[in-house]
Amino acid sequence: MDRSLLLVSIAGERAAVASEIIRSVVELDGITPVPRAPEHISGLAALRSRAMTVVDCRRALELPEAVAPTSLAVVVEIDEFLYALVVDAVEEVVPFDTEPSEIRADLLPGWTRAAIGMVETGIGPALVLDPLRLIEGPAKRKAA
Repeated sequence: MDRSLLLVSIAGERAAVASEIIRSVVELDGITPVPRAPEHISGLAALRSRAMTVVDCRRALELPEAVAPTSLAVVVEIDEFLYALVVDAVEEVVPFDTEPSEIRADLLPGWTRAAIGMVETGIGPALVLDPLRLIEGPAKRKAA
């Protein structure tokens, strides 16, 4: 079975998402805020008359805001729901035929939580992200 990954950039880091759940890559032109939504959820948008939740990947990974925010999003479908994962850039689709290997580096907490492994591509290494972990967002901190 041929498998591929979409390489993206988030805060200057190369990451990858399995292409089998990607429905499209879009420029978002209208995001409707949702009151009381978690901080990493930017709001809702529509794609071909279907509502989708917009996830700010930088916030989901607990990273600093972008100096020049982007409206570029990778749309994934999970359990029949659409999610727009806002990324800084989309690089390319690359084939892969092995499972992601263990990450042998110290990562920031957000990356540690969202990454499921590392792959080596023709243009360098990439962290493979679990979109569900991005959608879930940062762990809630308990009040002291």
